[in-house]
Amino acid sequence: MDPADAYRDEVRPAPGFGLIDWAVNYEVDRERREVTTTVFGKARRRAVYREGLGCVIDFGSVPETIWKRAPIPNGFIDPFPSLASAEIVRTANPRIEASIDAAFREPDSGPKRRTQAVVVVHRGQLIAERYADDVRVDTPLQGHSISKSVTHALIGRLVASGKIDPDQAVQVPAWKVTGDPRAGITPNQLLAMSSGLPWDEYAGGWDESTRMWFAEPDPYAYSTSVPAKVTPGTQWNYSNLGYAVLSRLIRDEAGSARRVLDFADQELFAPLGMRTPVLGFDGTETPGGSNLFLASARDWARFGLLYLRGGLVGEKQILPADWVKAASTPTLDAGYGRGFWLNHTDAPHPLPGRWGMKGAPRDAYFARGYLGQFIVIVPSLDLVIVRLGISYRRGGDIDTVGQMVGEICDAVSR
Repeated sequence: MDPADAYRDEVRPAPGFGLIDWAVNYEVDRERREVTTTVFGKARRRAVYREGLGCVIDFGSVPETIWKRAPIPNGFIDPFPSLASAEIVRTANPRIEASIDAAFREPDSGPKRRTQAVVVVHRGQLIAERYADDVRVDTPLQGHSISKSVTHALIGRLVASGKIDPDQAVQVPAWKVTGDPRAGITPNQLLAMSSGLPWDEYAGGWDESTRMWFAEPDPYAYSTSVPAKVTPGTQWNYSNLGYAVLSRLIRDEAGSARRVLDFADQELFAPLGMRTPVLGFDGTETPGGSNLFLASARDWARFGLLYLRGGLVGEKQILPADWVKAASTPTLDAGYGRGFWLNHTDAPHPLPGRWGMKGAPRDAYFARGYLGQFIVIVPSLDLVIVRLGISYRRGGDIDTVGQMVGEICDAVSR
């Protein structure tokens, strides 16, 4: 993608950024595969691209790990062959086409919608898709917090193999202090965001998450230094810090960045037929399991099908059925399961807004990312809908996405 377009669409519209836009300078060096930025000529930052590992901020040293995905083995049977088509699939249903048209149409006023991709899979078959002009069927697109749903799956594979007990306290040295309530935090509590750690992300603010991602050379060390706000298991708080701890659990079990990638590919991506995922890592070789994963819209749909099928792909149980069910089971009184948002709770939302996705069926649940990335799973209709975008509209344009989902659900139910 063109750097100027990326800056215009994803960075410049951020709340408050217009106040310093004139003082921001960025340079993209394609030969060295790095980006440098300054503000007011100071606060220099450098990000470096590493093959197979995405980009990492340089805090003094950048590991030179290189990973190349293994070729598809001979005899591999794609569990979702319609998603391997070289052709873009156009729907024959005029109601679905009109709904997708509306999802790509820009509003007359307010922030742009900037839909990048829509993919619709019904009964395991790709029935409709559309892409922005600069996006192909195999373009890896930023998932932001969809990454948390992938982290849920990776932890699930470790649970299935007996390497992690999700209800036993995580072994964090900084938490093993007499009287520290964090000493009893479990992986399940971290996944469900009921660990007692504070709400750490605020719109447009300098919060714990922003500091962890952009100012701390070791996000895990920082995440484990933040004190608990409440007793674990008693309150839901949106927590990127908790997913940083889970990311380190994955790395520690695997042993290195390379082994994390091999583990993710062999245990999750390859069985699903996913070939485009990029797992971003920080400078400590820990995966950015809260926000740094990318994949094509079709591959995000494949991931959604894993959960729609109860963790079963072909004849292989990739994830335990109860692990998948827990993903859509409410946490306390929140509209959140484990790694996924729900659409079947009437509990009050702790911030202005609402839980769920208006327009979607009540049994729908979804992976959700910062600027309008959604993998919507509708079990009652055997349906997965992926919408990816760069939308600074309310909730990542969730109202328009919900309308589209509702219309597509109505069309396929007929």
